[in-house]
Amino acid sequence: MTSSATPHPVAANGYAGDVLPEQAWAWVQAGEAELVDVRSDAERDWVGFVPGAHALAWKQWPGMAMNPDFDAGVQALGAGGKKLLLLCRSGVRSIAAAQRATELGVQAFNILEGFEGDPDAQAHRGLKGGWRYRGLPWQQN
Repeated sequence: MTSSATPHPVAANGYAGDVLPEQAWAWVQAGEAELVDVRSDAERDWVGFVPGAHALAWKQWPGMAMNPDFDAGVQALGAGGKKLLLLCRSGVRSIAAAQRATELGVQAFNILEGFEGDPDAQAHRGLKGGWRYRGLPWQQN
């Protein structure tokens, strides 16, 4: 799939926009963007990760304290001028991370639904949207 076949991002307040997981993957495959996983190291280790994605936690486990290396890391990843696509668990933390990246001068997009999607009626994730649910590349240790 080429980027011209994907829908346009949805406008957002304070960052470049929101994109669906399939659109994000198309941009990555076309070399137009870098995928940045802003989940904690623990989440990537326990739940799974996208091969080739840059691991740059927005908040650190345990306690979910702000990652003091986030600003420098996101600026380094965005230095080449490529779009950054930020992925978290559900598409919420990645909004805050995209807003911060934008404040730092980086073109940052939030990936809607995140890696695991929204919880279903039984509070289970992974069954209702998200990167994994949509069949995009991922691995688990």
